[in-house]
Amino acid sequence: MLTIYNTLSKAKEVFKPLDGNKVRMYVCGMTVYDYCHLGHGRSMVAFDLVTRWLRKSGYELTYVRNITDIDDKIINRANENGEAFDALTARMIDAMHEDERRLNILPPDQEPRATDHIAGMHAMIQTLIDKGYAYAPGNGDVYYRVGKFVGYGKLSRKKIEDLRIGARIEVDEAKQDPLDFVLWKGAKPGEPSWESPWGPGRPGWHIECSVMSTCCLGESFDIHGGGSDLEFPHHENEIAQSEAATGKQYANAWMHCGMIRINGEKMSKSLNNFFTIRDVLEKYHPEVVRYLLVASHYRSAINYSEDSLRDAKGALERFYHALRGLPRVPAKGGEAFVERFSVAMNDDFGTPEACAVLFDLVREINRLRDSDPDAAAGLAGRLRELGDVLGVLQLEADDFLRAGAEGKVDAAEVEALIQARLQARADKNWAESDRIRDQLTAMGVVLEDSKGSTTWRLAD
Repeated sequence: MLTIYNTLSKAKEVFKPLDGNKVRMYVCGMTVYDYCHLGHGRSMVAFDLVTRWLRKSGYELTYVRNITDIDDKIINRANENGEAFDALTARMIDAMHEDERRLNILPPDQEPRATDHIAGMHAMIQTLIDKGYAYAPGNGDVYYRVGKFVGYGKLSRKKIEDLRIGARIEVDEAKQDPLDFVLWKGAKPGEPSWESPWGPGRPGWHIECSVMSTCCLGESFDIHGGGSDLEFPHHENEIAQSEAATGKQYANAWMHCGMIRINGEKMSKSLNNFFTIRDVLEKYHPEVVRYLLVASHYRSAINYSEDSLRDAKGALERFYHALRGLPRVPAKGGEAFVERFSVAMNDDFGTPEACAVLFDLVREINRLRDSDPDAAAGLAGRLRELGDVLGVLQLEADDFLRAGAEGKVDAAEVEALIQARLQARADKNWAESDRIRDQLTAMGVVLEDSKGSTTWRLAD
């Protein structure tokens, strides 16, 4: 029985889809004005994990993750670069997809772009005006009337009277209340714009997701997800817009993943303390980065450091050493491990406990490797099967353990030296055996001896 922590109720709830076995999930995606940083990767991997487990559990999932391709940051960056905004977003979308592939992130079923849903935004905004939840002051802008929506603050637990303290209206705004937020922005000279009933302009950020989600998934759906930094005001405003327009509950469950932190602060472009995904992948294998992101519970913050990445690398090396030398055969045995893994994942996608099960499975594989190699191989298949839920352990063991060896050592030379050392050991020429090991160590090669064979990897 799957339970999910629902940010709306602040409690774990038994998951019950709205429509039988079908699950509809919407996740707020990227604003594509720059390369994705590791914090974006955290959100993408977290909901990729949710996707994998829901499908592994037999649910028929439709996963929608949007792209914000018009926004102040996009316009400003395009102007800085001297390029059209859509040329910038096209490049950044391609780069995002490349990052996803490298991190073994499955593509969403639908990936709507804001600029393809302008007409739907006009329709929802007009509905809100007609119902009295929005107003057009006549300057090309349209605002949402926050004070009219009775449930405002129910997601974030913020109170309107507290929010009004210190709130103010900017000189160029025509709001009736400082808490009101923009649904449609009148065009400024030189900005991209679309015609609308209120004059040329472009959408506000919040209305984009309300329209794209309901267009793709219906007026009510099962799960809405995103980073914890989106809980307020973005997701709060989505609820206010959508439920005022439709009269229905917007999303049944709200899921928010924790942030990546650097020295206790959220990784953010605005704070200039971020590492792009591609920056990190220049130094670390993609599977190491992915394991770092899945080994912590999705709701927890992750403190980024070189030590944490080294720990993730060490964990994967332990898994791959257990797989090394065993044939790829279908998973067999280890049903108790599967049960424990399932219990962990069904408890709000409990990956720390699920990873602990994998370590226990590794110990059992190593225990059986020599005494019952067939059983060990079956359990190795099981390890790969469970690892696939986390998006790891699908490589050949040597491909992972020797990753980065190209350009550093000559693999053929290493193999020849290993064979010469094995012959020296067979001849009981221990001095020569030690000399060859020292030579390989100086080359940055670590030898691992087992019965009748020796394998190698690069030193850390």
